[in-house]
Amino acid sequence: MDVLLTGSVAFDYLMTFPGLFKEQILPERLESISLSFLVDGMSRQRGGVAPNIAYTMALLGVRPRVMATVGEDFAEYRAWLEEKGVDTSLMEVVPGEFTASFFATTDRANAQIASFYPGAMAYASRQRIKDVTPRPELVVVSPNDPVAMTNFAAECRELGIPYLYDPSQQVLRLEGEELLRDMRGARFLFVNDYEFGLICKKTGLDLEGILEAVDILVVTRGEHGADIYVGGRVVHVPAVPPNKIADPTGVGDAFRGGFLAGWSHGFDWALCGKIGALAATYCLEQVGTQNHTYSRREFVARFREHFDDEGQLDTLLSRNPENIA
Repeated sequence: MDVLLTGSVAFDYLMTFPGLFKEQILPERLESISLSFLVDGMSRQRGGVAPNIAYTMALLGVRPRVMATVGEDFAEYRAWLEEKGVDTSLMEVVPGEFTASFFATTDRANAQIASFYPGAMAYASRQRIKDVTPRPELVVVSPNDPVAMTNFAAECRELGIPYLYDPSQQVLRLEGEELLRDMRGARFLFVNDYEFGLICKKTGLDLEGILEAVDILVVTRGEHGADIYVGGRVVHVPAVPPNKIADPTGVGDAFRGGFLAGWSHGFDWALCGKIGALAATYCLEQVGTQNHTYSRREFVARFREHFDDEGQLDTLLSRNPENIA
């Protein structure tokens, strides 16, 4: 299955705050809030929604394509992604610009405060899906320059290409009419439970209304797993308990990557969700969005400690055997 991923490409600056954000916030003074957190750790990591999803897909034997705009500082990142099995031929360097940057601080309770500088991502709207050959079988429209997200979804509808709509962090910026327009006609809508609540508030739709706009709705719920709404039924997917919790950044992207890898291999919805759940847990156990690693044999063995795949994942092991060990 040929999957084209669009979305942000960024360097992540991840920081840890040893206290709790909620203890530093005075509700009666929110209008004049002014806070500075002294962090006790920082790391620079490769990130961005599109390559985060692509990385997990590649680990599971799928070679996705990523279409994005990046800065002049991207060469080393590109080489690393190609080595891992991601097609970067559609990642365009913008002269004179830096790759986007994400700054996130996580507290002791895994609450997170973040900022994002778009950099080269601001030029993503000049790319066109109609120029992509061969034509993809699925396009993922994930957080990106807002104009680019609008354009990509519109092109997919015009060209008749199924697309996965993943507004994620951009739900805050998008108006209800914009969200509803690009949800309509989408094959998939992926959100977490908080984003789902925001979309309902902004669009005025309830669950039934959203299901009238999209074919398949996937709502991730953190430690409570995920729910897949499809064909008039709900498939609940439990979370996989982590061996440790290192950092939550990128966990949702890893879930999407695992889910799409399962979908690319032709698995049913429940199995796709469970693959996504385990992929998410692997990410949660490491600092950084692309530092988790495993062979497919290791992945399948751990999967079978929690779920019964009835032997279906043997198909995963039989493909591209040079990457299994």
